[in-house]
Amino acid sequence: MNIGRHTLIGVPYLWLLLLFLVPFGIIFKISLSDIALAIPPYTPSLDLSEGWPGVRDFLRQLDFENYVFLTEDALYWKAYLSSLKIATISTFLALCVGYPIAYAMARAASEWRPTLMMLVILPFWTSFLIRVYAWIGILSTEGYLNQLLLWLGIITDPLQIMNTPTAVYIGIVYTYLPFMILPIYATLERMDDSLLEAAEDLGCSRLSAFWIITFPLSRSGIIAGCFLVFIPAIGEFVIPSLLGGSGTLMIGKVLWEEFFSNRDWPVASAVAIVLLLILVIPIILFQKNQEKTQEADA
Repeated sequence: MNIGRHTLIGVPYLWLLLLFLVPFGIIFKISLSDIALAIPPYTPSLDLSEGWPGVRDFLRQLDFENYVFLTEDALYWKAYLSSLKIATISTFLALCVGYPIAYAMARAASEWRPTLMMLVILPFWTSFLIRVYAWIGILSTEGYLNQLLLWLGIITDPLQIMNTPTAVYIGIVYTYLPFMILPIYATLERMDDSLLEAAEDLGCSRLSAFWIITFPLSRSGIIAGCFLVFIPAIGEFVIPSLLGGSGTLMIGKVLWEEFFSNRDWPVASAVAIVLLLILVIPIILFQKNQEKTQEADA
């Protein structure tokens, strides 16, 4: 019995070890190395084949010059701040769009809810890259959106939406909107409707009952949805590259350029480590929120 329980618990820890801790250790090791004209393009600072003498020499010569370089070059900290800004605004916009949709789904007739759920997750049946490329045809100067607005007479000249932060916000909100809708819907769908009926019987209007009862009870779903959108959005690379153009500065683009354009793997690894440390904070907060939700449900 104990063997089976330990095996069951050990599987996710083994998964975490192989797919997170080991790659993290490799990237951290590269971040402490020096760039070189070689394949791979860095000089290893730690050679495990040398045994303990190699580890000892590594500890003696240990330096964090690549991390210091990130603080000295304004490009990197501006990219981090820009990524935080774009991810925060995108998360707020996704919440503003996703909450009404989730609320409408939860208040729909029970026989319609599976269909509405399918419509929310339907975009996942299509390639992420194809969906982002489709927005180029919609938002470009000759795209469908400008053609529609010109035909309706709302504008006289085509709008410049592509290669702007607006296009990036649209792409991120569209892509990660289901991650906002689903946890909020799950919370609202479990809510007891008798609470709203009691509030209305006591003199509350529907709007007052919403702010007093519905919104507070859906807070756990809101927090979960915000984290599920914010965490991947901060390191997004494809959307700002295709929709934002060269003028959009995000850390994911900087990371790609360091790895593949500049071939500076040590600095790129340092950028990745710092980004991961930044993401650890919302991940821990998300985990604590999930634990509190499970305790409340119990």
